[in-house]
Amino acid sequence: MSLFERNRSFLDALTPHDRSALLALGTRRTYLPGELMLRERDTTTFVLALRSGWSVVSVDTDRGARLILALRGAGEVIGDMAAFDQGPRSATVTALGQVEATVLSAERFRGFLAARPHATSLIMRQFSARLRSSDVERRSLASSSVLQRLAARLVELTERVGRVGSEGTSVELPLPQHDLAAAIGATREAVAKALRLLREQDVVRTGNRQLLVTDIQVLRLLAEGQAAQPPRGGRPEKTPPTV
Repeated sequence: MSLFERNRSFLDALTPHDRSALLALGTRRTYLPGELMLRERDTTTFVLALRSGWSVVSVDTDRGARLILALRGAGEVIGDMAAFDQGPRSATVTALGQVEATVLSAERFRGFLAARPHATSLIMRQFSARLRSSDVERRSLASSSVLQRLAARLVELTERVGRVGSEGTSVELPLPQHDLAAAIGATREAVAKALRLLREQDVVRTGNRQLLVTDIQVLRLLAEGQAAQPPRGGRPEKTPPTV
């Protein structure tokens, strides 16, 4: 399960010339925190090339809950699926903070790709990676505990945006802590319980949109569904119970 793209972003993988050419085809726009950028089931077809900031991709479930699928940041393109198949939007995208983006019409985006086979292969790789990620996500929701899914998200955030310090790795969450539940398909109460267990084991410390990971190895073991083993001669064994 992954909130982030694993490969280089689409814009970063383009040559400087092609990147400039693509951005010149659209109009620059600023989205404010909390502003809707794309809405699920809308029939618009424009594409957004993200220049800066973070956005969150989510869907509404049959139970009326919100499930967060991914975080998209600078260098990525969103809305490209509708530009190709002309179908309704498959998810909602919301700005987490201020987001700078270039808005491109579907026709111009498709024309750009048609003239550049390398860019077309990059967008196909993006489609494939996102499909694989969604398959893993479905399997995780069906078979993993809340604690395991939370640990996997925290490991990912730590590795992607963490900063190593004297007491551990600090993470300024691009995703608000209260949205972690929506990011793992769990209730807020279940996530609060799991975080409390991790704090009691001194694996993490939490604050307002901040996280300090003091034992990344335990988090990795939990994310993999394994029992944590103590280092030789180190601290007492940590075996957080499942949730």
